[in-house]
Amino acid sequence: MPRTAGALAVALALLLCVGSPPLAAQTTATFAGRVLDAVSGRPLTAATVTVVTTGQATRTDSLGRFEVRGLAVGIHRFLVSAPGHARGSLSLAFAARERMERDLELEPTEVARAAVLADSAARSVADTARVQALPGVGVTADASAGRRYADFERRRATGRGQYRTRAELEAGQYYTLQDAMRGMRGLRFNCAGGTCRAQMVRAPMGCAPEYVVDERVDNAFGPTIPIRDIVGLEVYTGVSDVPGEFAGQNSGCGVIVIWTTSGREPRRK
Repeated sequence: MPRTAGALAVALALLLCVGSPPLAAQTTATFAGRVLDAVSGRPLTAATVTVVTTGQATRTDSLGRFEVRGLAVGIHRFLVSAPGHARGSLSLAFAARERMERDLELEPTEVARAAVLADSAARSVADTARVQALPGVGVTADASAGRRYADFERRRATGRGQYRTRAELEAGQYYTLQDAMRGMRGLRFNCAGGTCRAQMVRAPMGCAPEYVVDERVDNAFGPTIPIRDIVGLEVYTGVSDVPGEFAGQNSGCGVIVIWTTSGREPRRK
């Protein structure tokens, strides 16, 4: 090939590459967030987040933040560890170019827990000594349900899906879970033998939604859970609504997420 033609070919190749991100960046996902102490809520520095499925690992910074890039599309399992704390693990599903952010909490060991509580007590005494009375301020915002429901509140703020809080359930005087979901868009109910089952309008007949009770899939207990035990309800009617953490083989049938009064953060091993 003549020198001039070769130079033109190289220049053309460079022009095609400029402005186009690498193929891997277009098809991979990112997982980011913070690692926190489950008792005090303080960020954990030098905690390690390991991607078990790939062997990739990263450590948190001085604010407890971490970021894992280049995750292939699909389900990945993560192992989280920090000195003085029990290890934790979780599995998440990622879509192409998705950036998922979550706060991960680790339970302190008994020795570390005692130290944290003692430190908190000392700080409380010191703060009380220099407290200053201020005029009362009216509060109109909804009170937080606590750290356990942080994911519920975060997803409710996005506007994706449909939600019922404990206050709304009590105000509606619903008798069953199905009663609480009636009137929500995109749902229908199949009733037989005195029992009604929810089904998403966009799902094929016989395609039952997946129930997640206190962050665990439970398709046996979920549909029949007593309404008095429910403190929060999330309903996602199709793939376009379902958050990444609930994506899976059955997400096309919809997902119903239930938070109960007896649920608690599982002890990590």
